[in-house]
Amino acid sequence: MTTLVPTSEEDPALSVVRFTSEISWADAGPEVAEPQVSRLCLEASECMLAGRWLDLTSLMLTSADVIFSKASDKDLECIFTVICNLVKKTGSLDEALEMAKLISTKVTQQPNDKPALRLKIMFNLYNLLENPYSRFFVYMKALNLAVNGKVIEHVVPSFKKIDSFLKEWNLGVQDQRELFLSVSNILKESKSSAKDSFKFLTKYLATFSDEDAQNMAEAKEEAVRAVVEFVKTPDMFQCDLLDMPAVAQLEKDAKYESVYQLLKIFLTQKLDAYLEFHSANSSLLKNYGILHEDCVAKMRLMSLVDLGANESGHIPYDLIKHTLQIADDEVEGWVVKAITAKLLDCKIDQMNQIIIVSRCTERVFGLNQWQSLRTKLATWRGNISNVIATIQANKVAEDGAQLMQGLAIH
Repeated sequence: MTTLVPTSEEDPALSVVRFTSEISWADAGPEVAEPQVSRLCLEASECMLAGRWLDLTSLMLTSADVIFSKASDKDLECIFTVICNLVKKTGSLDEALEMAKLISTKVTQQPNDKPALRLKIMFNLYNLLENPYSRFFVYMKALNLAVNGKVIEHVVPSFKKIDSFLKEWNLGVQDQRELFLSVSNILKESKSSAKDSFKFLTKYLATFSDEDAQNMAEAKEEAVRAVVEFVKTPDMFQCDLLDMPAVAQLEKDAKYESVYQLLKIFLTQKLDAYLEFHSANSSLLKNYGILHEDCVAKMRLMSLVDLGANESGHIPYDLIKHTLQIADDEVEGWVVKAITAKLLDCKIDQMNQIIIVSRCTERVFGLNQWQSLRTKLATWRGNISNVIATIQANKVAEDGAQLMQGLAIH
C-alpha cells in the first residue's frame, strides 16, 4: 500500500481524509465510494476553513477502526501523526484536551491489536500537547493501554521520570493517587524490583491524611498489600508505614487488625514477639502467602539491628544468641549477614565475645530518629568548631613565636 506523503498541493489533513475514506469505502464499488469520499473531503475542507479542529478530528477518526485492520503499520503511523498534529492548530487548551480525549479513546479501544504501535501513537500525541493536564491524561491512557495490551515493558522506563512529571503536571491529590497506584501495579505485574513497586505504593498511601477520613476506606486493601509486601520482601528492612493514617486505620479494623500488629512487630519488636504472633496467627500468614521460615530469618536480622541501636554499641555474643534464638556457633554468621545486608557497620571482637557497632539502620525513621540525627549533627558541628578554634589558636601562637624569634635575632 502506498505510504501517505504530504504535498504542497493538498493539506495533509485533507489527504488523510481522502486516503482513509477511500480505504473504508473500497468494498462498496466506485458508484457508492466516490460520492462518499467527495462528501467527507468537502466536510473536512469546511471544518478547516472554519477552524473547527475538534469536528475535524472527530471526522478523521470515524474510519480509524477500519484503518487499523487494513492499513500498514507505516501508513497508520503517518495517518495518526497528521491527526495528532491537529492539537497544535487550535489556540484553545481546553479544545486541545477534548481532541486528545477523542484520539486517545479511539487509539486505545482495541488494545490487543498492534498495541506497541498504538502506544507509540499515544506518546507522539503526548509530546505534541502543551497543557500539562492534557499530557497527564494521555499518559494515564497510555499506561492503561500498556497493561491491557500486555506491552508494559514499553512504559516502565518512563517511571524514572515520574518526579519531573509531577513537577510539570502539578496534579491534585486524586490524580496523584491514580498515578502512583497505576505505576505500582504495573511494576508489580512486570516483576520489576519489589522495592520500586513498594515505593510507589507507599507514595499512594502517603496521600491520605487524618483529615481525609471520608476517602480513607478506599486505601484499606492497598494498605494491607503494602504491609504484606514489606513483610515478604527479604531485603527490605525499613519503612514509614506505621506513621501513615491509611495504614493506621487497620489497627481498629476487626478484619485487618492482625495485619497491622504484624507490621508493628516487624518495625518495633524482636523475634520472640513474632514467634508468639505466629503461634496464634499461622493461618493468617498462609492466607497472604507469607512463609514462616522467611519471617524468622528477617526478624533475626531486624532483632540484631534493634540490639545495635539499644545496647550502647556493644553487644555480647550471649545476648545475640538469646535474642535471635540461635546456637553459639551461629552468632558470627548472623552478624556477617547483617553486615552484608548493610544493616550494621561493626567489628567482631572474638576475644571478648562482643560486637562493637559503629552504625546501624533504623527500622523506622520518624520524629524520634530526626531528633536524634539533629542532636548528632549539633554535636558534630560543635566538635568541628572546636577543632577549627584549636587550629586557629595554634596558628596565632606559632606566628607570634616566629615574630618574637625574628625580633630577638635583630
